[in-house]
Parts: sequence; structure tokens; C-alpha cells
Amino acid sequence: MKLATAALLAAVIAVAAPAARAEISPDPAKLEGGQFAVDKTHAKIIASFSHFGLSTSYIQFTDFDAKLSIDAKAPAKSAVEVSLNMDGIHANVPKFEAHLKSADFFDVAAFPTASFKSTAVEVTGPNTGKISGNLTVHGVTRPVVLDATFNAGGVHPMNQKYTVGFSAKGQIKRSEFGVGRYVPNVGDDVTLTISAEFVRQ
Repeated sequence: MKLATAALLAAVIAVAAPAARAEISPDPAKLEGGQFAVDKTHAKIIASFSHFGLSTSYIQFTDFDAKLSIDAKAPAKSAVEVSLNMDGIHANVPKFEAHLKSADFFDVAAFPTASFKSTAVEVTGPNTGKISGNLTVHGVTRPVVLDATFNAGGVHPMNQKYTVGFSAKGQIKRSEFGVGRYVPNVGDDVTLTISAEFVRQ
């Protein structure tokens, strides 16, 4: 009787115990590859620039899609593509947002989308790399390099899906994209700051 009870208890524990899964880890050696889509609820693209040298202005691009392909065995073969709806510019000031969307700046009516497509990935450290690619804004395509950092990866405890997180920074000159109004009073140098989670599909 005792043996039967013990066997039954062991069976119940075996069924109830979750299978071993990859916990979230910052260790790049544990990174798994695959095809990923951005988690829009945990992703930010922010542009910052000087305003007359008095302060730093920030705008956020709130409507975008991104696809990430990771080759864990050969990270240099990884790739990323981003598509932005330029009508999704957010700056906390409606009048400023309208001005940014006007022909003075992004001219969203004529150029409704922007995009980035990687052309090369260079591994620079255990969890860092340089992502080279083509950025298209305002109908102009220019090469851009992003300094990227792998934050962590693993099975997300909320959705139980394998998820990876990256951060990146880059510098561009807005005048090179035909968006140079008010330079140099409003800074020509723009810093792009990106942080995003990607869910494996």
C-alpha cells in the first residue's frame, strides 16, 4: 500500500513539475537562434538632439514593426529589419508633433514610412556588436552604424515564449536626409537610442 501511494505521489509530482526551460540569462553563450518579431509593448525608438544648446529635445517613434534573425552559432550572419510609420511621431506636445510631420521636417504626407535594413553585423565583444545598415528617411537612404548590446535571453515568465532583449545607439546627421531645417540652432546631430524585446516565432 505504501509503495502504491509513493508511486502515485511520484507520478503526480512528475506531471505537475514544469519541463526545464531556458531561464532569462545575460550570458551570450546561452543565446538561442531563430526568427523573431518585436514585442511592441516593450520596445522604444527615441531620437534626441540639441535645442539651441539650451536643452536636449526628445522624440519617440511609437508605431513600428521589426524582424530579427539570429544565428546563434554565427552571430555575424544575423540580420534585422525595421519599418516605421512616421505618423507615429510622439513628442508630448501636439503642436510640435504637427510641425515635425509637416513639410518643414519629415513631410509625412509625402514620405509616410521610414526603414532600416541591416547589411552586416560585426561582433565586437562577448555581448556587443556593430550593426551596419541602410536607413531610409524622408525618401533618402544613407548608411548607418548602430552599436548594439545583447541584454539577455530566455523563456519569458509571463508569456512562456523564448524572448531576447537588445539595446542600440547610433548617430546621424538629419541634414543628410533632407531634414535640416533650423540647423545649427536646432542640432544637426541626432542620437538614436533603441531598446527592444523580440519574441521567437
